[in-house]
Amino acid sequence: MNTKTKPKVIAIAAPTASGKTAYAIELAKQIDGEIISADSRIIYKSFDIVCAKPTKEEMQNVPHYMIDIVEPEVDYSVANYVDDATVAINNILAKGKTPIIVGGTGLYFKALLEGWALPRVEPNYELREELEKFEIENLLEQLRTLDEKTYNQMIVEPKKRKIIRAIEVCKSLGEAMSNYSNQKEAPYEVEWIGIGMTREELYERVNKRVDIMVEMGAVQETESLLKKHGRIKNLISTIGYNEIIQYLDKEITLDRAIELIKQHSRNYAKRQLTWFRKNANLDYQDR
Repeated sequence: MNTKTKPKVIAIAAPTASGKTAYAIELAKQIDGEIISADSRIIYKSFDIVCAKPTKEEMQNVPHYMIDIVEPEVDYSVANYVDDATVAINNILAKGKTPIIVGGTGLYFKALLEGWALPRVEPNYELREELEKFEIENLLEQLRTLDEKTYNQMIVEPKKRKIIRAIEVCKSLGEAMSNYSNQKEAPYEVEWIGIGMTREELYERVNKRVDIMVEMGAVQETESLLKKHGRIKNLISTIGYNEIIQYLDKEITLDRAIELIKQHSRNYAKRQLTWFRKNANLDYQDR
């Protein structure tokens, strides 16, 4: 396929609290684009305040996709994301508009835009139950012995559920999951955009956003989610909810919970920066 015949998409890849969503909305209004989220948390319904899901007012009538698409109990895989986001891209292109993919989940960008040939492996619940007994550090070591390339990608954003899934896929295939990566030609012509700012500026934005999040009702949102869904994995493994649950359990004070959310969010932003800086095609725009 000639690169010139590939459909054009724009990818805005940046860490949490960098202002990427607001930037994407302004860009969409300028070029008649529509937005597809590449965020592994705001796909879930009711993960609103803590996950900084854009409100209808903030969307400014720009159509958004891949937001509020599944219940929090759903085990939503990268392959699921690629399938659903591809449908969204095709729908936007069919309207003669430009798809703008925006978010901070590196694996979503890589799988969707760089031509990964994702293996389709059915869940092995017995294996998952066994792996759940291990801590993340141990699971990462298991993954490293099975697939060092995937390990290097997972360590940037070490989510237990994703690590277990990677181990599950490797064991099912009998080989490294990464052997299936990049076996297809990239399907799109991608214009990559990053958000330029110093680490200090980013950390300041992270801290401020956590304060706003708490003021907006993060504690009450967490209580509501616990009441409706219980202590499901996607809730207790999410930065913000995890620490507030510790506060609600009276294990720590609210001030300590806020301090931990800021710390863990800064750590996450640092890992995202590391991930995105490996992409030499990112054209950084100042905010």
